[in-house]
Amino acid sequence: MVSLTLLEPQQKTPLQQWCFENSSIIRIGRGADNHVVLTDSLVSRHHLELRQVGSANNGDTWRLISQGTNGTFLNGILVIQSPLPDNSLLQLAQGGPILQFQIQDVTALETGLQQIPGTEENAAETVYSAQNRANLSSACTHEGNSPNNLFCIHCGQPLSVQQKIRHYQVLQTLGQGGMGTTYLAWDATGQIVGISQLLVLKQMNADMVRIAKAQELFEREAYTLKSLNHPGIPKYYDFFVEGGKKYLAMELIHGQDLEKRIFTTGPVTPNQAIAWMIQTCDILDYLHSQSPPLIHRDIKPANLMVRGSVNRIVVLDFGAVKEIGTAPGTRIGAEGYCAPEQERGQPLTQSDLYAIGPTLIFLLTGENPFKYYRQRGRNFRFDVAKVPTISSQLRDVIDRVTEPLPRDRYQTAKELAAALSACKV
Repeated sequence: MVSLTLLEPQQKTPLQQWCFENSSIIRIGRGADNHVVLTDSLVSRHHLELRQVGSANNGDTWRLISQGTNGTFLNGILVIQSPLPDNSLLQLAQGGPILQFQIQDVTALETGLQQIPGTEENAAETVYSAQNRANLSSACTHEGNSPNNLFCIHCGQPLSVQQKIRHYQVLQTLGQGGMGTTYLAWDATGQIVGISQLLVLKQMNADMVRIAKAQELFEREAYTLKSLNHPGIPKYYDFFVEGGKKYLAMELIHGQDLEKRIFTTGPVTPNQAIAWMIQTCDILDYLHSQSPPLIHRDIKPANLMVRGSVNRIVVLDFGAVKEIGTAPGTRIGAEGYCAPEQERGQPLTQSDLYAIGPTLIFLLTGENPFKYYRQRGRNFRFDVAKVPTISSQLRDVIDRVTEPLPRDRYQTAKELAAALSACKV
């Protein structure tokens, strides 16, 4: 039997496992027709094929064939075709998902997930091979690469570097606005976490330095991320000033935010929407449990990213985070998702919970929840009675979590999560 285990990139802890008992070909890629589907933007539709090519005295013999435009790395070495030893680490593209390949004994698998070997040797191999690739790149012509490739399929180095900011190589501009610019960057030195990796580099524009509120929000995001440790929150890496501009380096989340997801593929099933919101509640519970409690203040579909490899929610944009008990501040929040007290600049932890209601409406209808915001009695409320995918039980949850007065809502994220769990079918 062969097993493939998806590993968390930093700690190398197992996230998901696939087992193949009588397969001679295993296909891996982003397309739904693969045996192992990895919905990661760096992974090609048909990225990798594993083939059983014979049987040796000491076990099955396997070979890998890489077809991915961003390349495949076997134990840190860029390969196109290669024998595949037991306990190998496969990385699909620079900064892409990591799989451990193992030839397993069936009886051993029945005892549970196998122990993942220590990462010290693997880390050493990665650093060594990265140096080898750097040496190779000086003589590489980068021929034969797709125009969409970020990294050379031959030497493994970036094909195009827009600029260098300290030791970060900027590969792409992800977004640009009045406050600043967000880049996709490559840390080839591994100074931050010990290995080369892709990350997000947020730059605050120099002219924003004159605006005290802009400075406060940018620095608040860095300070907040540095103090938090949860799989549903991007990891903080670095904060610095260069050329009069402030920069925040943080974890790159491979996936798609819920707003883009729904606009691209349409509404999801109630069970999927509920599962995502329960995961969001878990992250909010973590934030609200800090001392003092932290209020996110901007929960909405565009700030909820689905981590592609494990289909789990990651909360983005911590620039609006506010400590409870501090003085009333600037009104922050998206129309349709913002609780009444937050509109008045007086957010509470229950304000974050309020946003779960309209987010559910968007996930299940594909429409702006403001469309369903109507006057009922003295107050304006969400009216989803005619939405066929929203059951009466789920409608009751939405009604309660969006009560105009915070005291009438669910009081904690755990309480809301339990109510949502009871709505699953």
